[in-house]
Amino acid sequence: MPGYTLYGAEVSYFTGKARAYLDWRGVDYVEELATQQVYRDIILPSVGWPVIPVMKTPSGEIVQDTADIIAHVEAAEGLSPPAIPDTPVQAFVAQLLQLYADEWLVLPAMHYRWNYNEDWAYQEFGAISAPDRPAPEQYDIGKRNGERFKGALPPLGVSPTTAPAIERSYEVFLREFSTHLEVHPYALGGRATLADFALYGPLYAHLYRDPTSGDLMKRYAPKVADWVERVQAGSPAEGELLPNDEIPLTLVPILARQMREQFPALHQTAELFGAWAETASPGTHVPRAVGQIEIDIEDTQGPAAART
Repeated sequence: MPGYTLYGAEVSYFTGKARAYLDWRGVDYVEELATQQVYRDIILPSVGWPVIPVMKTPSGEIVQDTADIIAHVEAAEGLSPPAIPDTPVQAFVAQLLQLYADEWLVLPAMHYRWNYNEDWAYQEFGAISAPDRPAPEQYDIGKRNGERFKGALPPLGVSPTTAPAIERSYEVFLREFSTHLEVHPYALGGRATLADFALYGPLYAHLYRDPTSGDLMKRYAPKVADWVERVQAGSPAEGELLPNDEIPLTLVPILARQMREQFPALHQTAELFGAWAETASPGTHVPRAVGQIEIDIEDTQGPAAART
């Protein structure tokens, strides 16, 4: 029976997360570039909208969303150690860091890509969509495809007002993660877990690989760049987490930053979603946003969509 197939791209935030997990897990898989043909013939008929990554299982089932991809492979393969630690506190912190990586580091990831690396990103998008076209045509195709991603900046809360604060917060995060990596090779200790795969998504695909932000990381936080390269190389599924379900103390500043910045936004979103759900009819499609919230980063406030 053939292995798994991951449809994605190097430039993709969440493809990076899925790839890091699959490499660590050591399962038989191949990655196929999500070209226009792949979108037309596989992704759109199976999923219904243009999104990557998408995984095809050995039985031919299509799985979309990185959390579902990881959960599916974990259940199907039954290998040890588990991607999510099997003790409650470490499992909870792994999920917290996944939430932070998936839904909050997207702010600096998108800010640096579209405010510092825009032309490079258009060329990358075009090369993915139409690998056989000449470079000028690829750029034009990439710009058409990429402009909708650039248009996501205001809903995320990225604006001329918040951008300096997003940069300050990200640079402090890099210092905090660097301090942690001086003591522990991975997020929760001696081996990679879900937390590392999730953090790798933005830190590799946008913030290491894109030229301007990659230069910043390598100069400002070489230990983080080294961690990216180690995860990229395929972290060994060995090593120990801390005993007695303990969490590294060096994670506390990062978790405190998450509580300060992300959780007030989540609380506002939950309240708006609750109000929407009270009046929604059963079976109503959940909208991409349920109103507007105010984010607060480094004492700088700005509007953002209440993303669902």
